[in-house]
Formats: sequence, C-alpha cells, structure tokens
Amino acid sequence: MIGAGPPPGGHWLKMPPMNAVVDAAAASATPVPQDRLKLTEIFLSLQGEARDAGWPTVFVRLTGCPLRCQYCDTAYAFHGGQWWEIDAILAEVARHGVRHVCVTGGEPLAQKRCLQLLARLCDAGYDVSLETSGAIDIAGVDPRVSRVLDIKTPDSAEVERNLWENLALLTPRDQVKFVVCSRADFDWAKQVLSRHRLHEVCDVLFSPSAMQLPARELAGWIVAERLPVRFQVQLHKLLWNDEPGR
Repeated sequence: MIGAGPPPGGHWLKMPPMNAVVDAAAASATPVPQDRLKLTEIFLSLQGEARDAGWPTVFVRLTGCPLRCQYCDTAYAFHGGQWWEIDAILAEVARHGVRHVCVTGGEPLAQKRCLQLLARLCDAGYDVSLETSGAIDIAGVDPRVSRVLDIKTPDSAEVERNLWENLALLTPRDQVKFVVCSRADFDWAKQVLSRHRLHEVCDVLFSPSAMQLPARELAGWIVAERLPVRFQVQLHKLLWNDEPGR
C-alpha cells in the first residue's frame, strides 16, 4: 500500500540500482573466450614416426582423450593442462623456428577449437600434421593438414571406437597407422587394408606395440606377406624412451 511502513519487526529490502542489476546480468552472460585450447605441452623435438619421421618438429599436445588404449604412452595428457589462447600457441610455435608442426594428444579433435588451430597453423605457412585416433569425424579438418589416422586393432582394447566413415574421407595427403600388438592384430589389419584398399589411397604404416611385439617379428611378417605398407618403429622411443617433452 502506498505510504505504508515496513512490515512489523522487519525492514524494507534495499534494491540495488538498476544499472548494477544490468551490469551483473551482462557479466553472467559474458561468453567464455572462443579461441582457447587446453594444452598439456608444446615442445621441439624430432618427429618420431609417420611420413615426416626425423624432421625437427614442434609438437602441440592437447589435453584429454575419450579413449583408453591399453598401450597408451601419453596417459599424462588425459587430465590437467593449461588454457592457451590460439594466438599464444602460434607465437610459441614461431619461437622455435621450424616449419613442421604436429598437433597431437590425447585426442586433439576432442576439443572442437582444434579445427581453428589447425587452419591458423596452415595459414601461417607451416607443414602441419594431425595425430588422431580415428574415433572422431575428420571431415572438418583443413585439407592442407596431413591427417595421421590411427585405426584401432582388437588388441588395443578400443577397436569398437573406430569411426569407419573416416576412411572414405582419406586423401593422398593423409596417412593410416596400425599399432600391431600380436599376430592376430596383424592378420586383422591385413584384412582391413585389403578390404578398403587403403594402400591405393594413402601411405599405410604398421608399427609394433612397444613391449608387446618385437619389431623384428613384425618386420618379418610384412616382408613375408609382401604387404604394400611401410614398417616403422617410433624413433623417439629409441632416443628418449618416452620422456615427456622429447
């Protein structure tokens, strides 16, 4: 009622000025910056595998992965990490002064803004590769990027996560990798190779799972079967034995 006093034993609530209410609402509605990624590390090393093995390369390792391959050697990238602005990532890459850049993880495509980072790196003139598990759609990746697609074998414990539709998107610029843990894995990978004729599309790499399959054994199988694939060992394991940041 107009002119009425406060309720018995109480006080009128003091309302904040209208401009303060508007400012508070605006602050709560402020969007999270759209040009950040969570990174585990950025470092300069030699590329240890795939087509660019041996080249000095800047590695941009993104944090997080939805898969849990039993042989994973970068589980430290599953959690933690720091938020980086994409501009800051490019500045750090440029500081190292080499032309090869590898975006890896974890699973880098699990962060949607990874696509933006890849395009920015290509725009800056770098030779860019992407290491991805093959469990996430690669259609949005900039075509200038060499996509290294890891097809998960049965012994990886994640074979059901393979997104087979990705195979139709491969181009000669891309690469396919099989990490082979056993003879059963080798025979399975051989069937996938033949069924999809992957070697007619892009480079195909067979790599032994460290501590599970002797490299010499896998090399012998490839030679005996005359497979149209490239045998590889992980150079960085030979040099630095999985030391983070190397």
